[in-house]
Amino acid sequence: MAMKPAELQKFNAMKLVNRMKNTGTHGHPGGTVKPVDRREQRRLDQAAGLVPFAVKINGELIKQINTLAAERKTGVNQLVAELLQKALKK
Repeated sequence: MAMKPAELQKFNAMKLVNRMKNTGTHGHPGGTVKPVDRREQRRLDQAAGLVPFAVKINGELIKQINTLAAERKTGVNQLVAELLQKALKK
């Protein structure tokens, strides 16, 4: 029995949605590492001695930090920690 065009489109859309739901790391379908939920990530951060620290800073400074982090191929958190440590040593 052949599918009607509308049914075929609906079936293909459902396959796509399921593939997106089952996405692994970095948006690649079928990735082997599952993302960590927020509660688990908070526990891991606490075990590593990390404390959330929210600040309000100028948007232009944020752009510079993001650009520098991309150039160094490092995370923003790691970069900000490094910059703060250097500044506090002065």
